[in-house]
Amino acid sequence: MGRRNRKYKQEVLDIARVTRITKGGKQLSFRALLVVGDEDGKVGYGVAKGSDVQIAIQKAVSRAKKDMIEVPLLNNTIPHQVKSDLKASEIIIKPAPQGSGLIAGGAVRTVLELAGVKNASAKIISRSKNKTTNVNATFDALQSFLVEPNSEELEQRAEELSS
Repeated sequence: MGRRNRKYKQEVLDIARVTRITKGGKQLSFRALLVVGDEDGKVGYGVAKGSDVQIAIQKAVSRAKKDMIEVPLLNNTIPHQVKSDLKASEIIIKPAPQGSGLIAGGAVRTVLELAGVKNASAKIISRSKNKTTNVNATFDALQSFLVEPNSEELEQRAEELSS
């Protein structure tokens, strides 16, 4: 079974200039945070440093593609409510009815869009404005579903909802 050619979209969430003081002087580098997804249930994120912005972005893309997760989708939304507490970030993601759209802000919205979630409501109840921590918390929430992607239980729930 070979790798399928998927069309991945990427979104840069944050680029930071990082300076490290050493014995020889200041060393300048860039840190990139980005999210990669196929808008069909697969999504990943990457954080990487490089001497140039483009190098940092390329490294982050390769890390994001390497560490992708699969999100179970049920009628373009998530199967049930999930909550995640990670460091100073607290995130709640709830399923929403068809046609309500994606009600979320900041980094959570980008992650859900690239995962292919069309209808959901999310809230960052955090003490932190740190995008990296919010993305980490969102991925923690998306990995905590009780239903596995492409499982019989997910298909049964979809049939129950459609009938």
